[in-house]
Amino acid sequence: MAWFLSDSLAEYVAVAGGMLRAQPGQNTILLVAAEVLRARGGAAFGPDAPLFGWWQGPDGQVTAAFLHTPPFPAALTSMPAEQAVALATVLSRRGRPLGGVNGEPAAAAAFATAWHQLTGEEVSVHMRSRLYQLGQLRPPEPMPAGQARVATRADRGLSIAWCEAFHQEAQSGPEDVPGMVDDRLSYRGLTLWEAGGQPVSLAGLTRPAAGQVRVGPVYTPPGQRGQGYGGAVTWAVSRAALDAGVTGVLLFTDLANPTSNALYQRLGYRAVSDRTMYSFRESSL
Repeated sequence: MAWFLSDSLAEYVAVAGGMLRAQPGQNTILLVAAEVLRARGGAAFGPDAPLFGWWQGPDGQVTAAFLHTPPFPAALTSMPAEQAVALATVLSRRGRPLGGVNGEPAAAAAFATAWHQLTGEEVSVHMRSRLYQLGQLRPPEPMPAGQARVATRADRGLSIAWCEAFHQEAQSGPEDVPGMVDDRLSYRGLTLWEAGGQPVSLAGLTRPAAGQVRVGPVYTPPGQRGQGYGGAVTWAVSRAALDAGVTGVLLFTDLANPTSNALYQRLGYRAVSDRTMYSFRESSL
């Protein structure tokens, strides 16, 4: 039983893809990242090369995997704590620099603790999040004034500004926001809610992966909040995804934000699992 590392997306998908697709909801981060790399190339997330890996038992069965697309944290599938510790050991011996780790709470904590012991770097919880999957979609009540429309190239500047504001508020970066916006615009992946002829809220959809899409980001400028626009645009992109024939619609929320968690549940989203993201940095001592 051991971790196998690879620089090849094709090899990763060939070996670990079946395991990832068997639980597409829980593995949405890894599946979507792999699809973005396939569509946009190895530099889709930044200049540093991605790294892939999988845990293979003596019978040849793959039971866990990870993906690291710098500058984002390493993303883990569900795995026992001992496998997370083994992965931290393999990556530290390889000299792989990591900005953090993102995984289910027990595995992420085990990895972070081992990383601190192995490297001396300081570790801290950056965010605790919850994954939701859409059940029966329900419209917001009451539905606010306005209507949804797909963003176009003419909305690029606004979309970049709002997505950057979202990342600053959510502390969810780092991300090449202009590159992300251009990618989303290429496949109708950004939607605006307009009221009075003016955009008042935005929601995005990831590229489909294993038949599923993920909603995000969702952003309403401060001056437009409290009117129900965020719920309306989320409902609109969720409806559009279902109409396009996807088998699952997902989204993540920050557990520190009770407003968004309650909103998405009112729209028909149901909790699937929790994740914890840790940040790593060199010790100040």
